[in-house]
Amino acid sequence: MAKSARLSGFPERLPAERVIEKKVIDILEHTFALHGFSALNHRAVEPISQLAKDGEIDKEIFAVSRLHSEGAERNPLGLHFDLTVPLARYIADNANELSFPFKAARVQPVWRGERPQQGRYREFIQADIDVIADAELPGHFEVEIPLAVADAFARLAPLGVPGVKIVVNDRRLLEGFARGIGLETIQAVLRCLDKYDKIGPEEVAKLLATEAGANEEQQRLCLELAAIESDSPDFAEEVRALGVEHPLLDAGLDSLTTMLRAAHDRAPGVIVAQLKIARGLDYYTGAVYETQLIGYEELGSVASGGRYDSLATVGKKTYPGVGMSIGVSRLMAFILDPESGISATRGIPSAVVVAVTDEEGRAEADAVAAALRARDIACEVSPSATKFGKQIRYAERREIPFVWFTGGESGHEVKDIRSGEQIPADPQTWEPPEADLRPRVYKA
Repeated sequence: MAKSARLSGFPERLPAERVIEKKVIDILEHTFALHGFSALNHRAVEPISQLAKDGEIDKEIFAVSRLHSEGAERNPLGLHFDLTVPLARYIADNANELSFPFKAARVQPVWRGERPQQGRYREFIQADIDVIADAELPGHFEVEIPLAVADAFARLAPLGVPGVKIVVNDRRLLEGFARGIGLETIQAVLRCLDKYDKIGPEEVAKLLATEAGANEEQQRLCLELAAIESDSPDFAEEVRALGVEHPLLDAGLDSLTTMLRAAHDRAPGVIVAQLKIARGLDYYTGAVYETQLIGYEELGSVASGGRYDSLATVGKKTYPGVGMSIGVSRLMAFILDPESGISATRGIPSAVVVAVTDEEGRAEADAVAAALRARDIACEVSPSATKFGKQIRYAERREIPFVWFTGGESGHEVKDIRSGEQIPADPQTWEPPEADLRPRVYKA
């Protein structure tokens, strides 16, 4: 088959890169389990009617159909663009089998037809955690979700991943503020404020005028609100000082100050109120979150989410929830940058190559490999019975640290090809050093 053209936005990792990616995923899954989240795996497709109803994301949905389908599909399907909409459908399908509040974790691919660029792909891996309730969702879950994500990033720190700042806001605060100053086109106001970092306050003011009908005083108040940022619950005083009143504003402010108070005790400085963030999707109704790598803010948010009070509905019953999604692929864009210094010791799982003296002796080499594998030591048998020098170079190219010889001077011997040390070895008892047993991820 001829070499294919690369498909932009659909990354495929080299073996050493995949070792790093899998280590990141393993740490995330382990952390989620420690916090009591059940591991799920959603199907790749959902009815387009379910995918294309929240915000402007429908422009980015990949439609799926059979190549030889006859006529129009009765129920057209699309690849899911996030893991929250599939979770809502999963809850609706399985509510009678689940115990609530239900804590779900998923780490799997999603697809979006957006323009590929640094850290943005068309196929990418997300790691999501959500809590779903079958009646009232206690507010403390709005604190637990970002703190679980903060814990996950703390556990990634030994790999060389920087610390994070999780910026939080509350959609009720924003909506109440907008209504309190006389603006009614709430989604337009949220969209404008959400662009604050990208286009700056002057351009946001112009957008508020054209898209939300805001006069100069309303623009000024919105921009003053958007400029407020604090890791202390005392930020509420700054909001009150703007002189705006509305019941929704009160509810959002109370919830956000409660979150900041709890976070201030359990993860000081990690969670910061930032009143300009709104998140683009329409289904968020309470807390909203975005996460920045400290020192690498230009990458954009590497984890985001929020509270949604009416995403999943079965008949007259509504299931509120709150969740966050970590962009594993966006995080990998940072990790795989040569400047990050994060590497894998090797991309090949094998710790040992068993040399083959001649083809008649391959069965003996296979027996050694079988004995090592029985004790969970990954290995492979040399593909050819060439000169031992060539078999050693084969191991070097694959960065495999040990070569096993079945016919050494003292019988079975194993050579560390980095140091040149060669010692007698028994297939039933020999073990490589712990550091060499499996590929490791480290920061140089």
